[in-house]
Amino acid sequence: MAETPAWQGVLVSLRRIIRATDMQSRRMVKDCGLTIPQLVVLRAIESQGDVTTRRIADHVSLSQATVTTILDRLQSRLLVERIRNEQDKRVVNARLTEAGRKTLAASPTLLHETFIERFESLGKKEQQSILDALEKVAAMMDADKIEAAPLLDVQKPI
Repeated sequence: MAETPAWQGVLVSLRRIIRATDMQSRRMVKDCGLTIPQLVVLRAIESQGDVTTRRIADHVSLSQATVTTILDRLQSRLLVERIRNEQDKRVVNARLTEAGRKTLAASPTLLHETFIERFESLGKKEQQSILDALEKVAAMMDADKIEAAPLLDVQKPI
């Protein structure tokens, strides 16, 4: 019986990762009605308090335009409100509403949060080895130049 080639195992593992992120995205929308990027933006506002779109975008590694679209949707669902800064009326901050706080409290842990916790429990050498291997895989798939945020979500970030 022929041995299964190693490349096949790598591709199966990659497919499992893609499926896990897709399944979590679908589960998140079903469970709390939010996409992963929407939930990440809500969490950024929660952690930073009244905050500008630019600071949210920097915090979550998304463009300001994407964050603005997400905020529009969250505001239409009454999960956030936008308020003018008292000292500088040109500055508009996003703030969680009570409904936004309740939604966050009821939201499940995100896949990337579990990954980060487990990854950080590894030794530095093992972490670097995993990073090096994944960077090589990305290059082999001509994906090393593709821009990507450190969020595990395969849906459009809106």
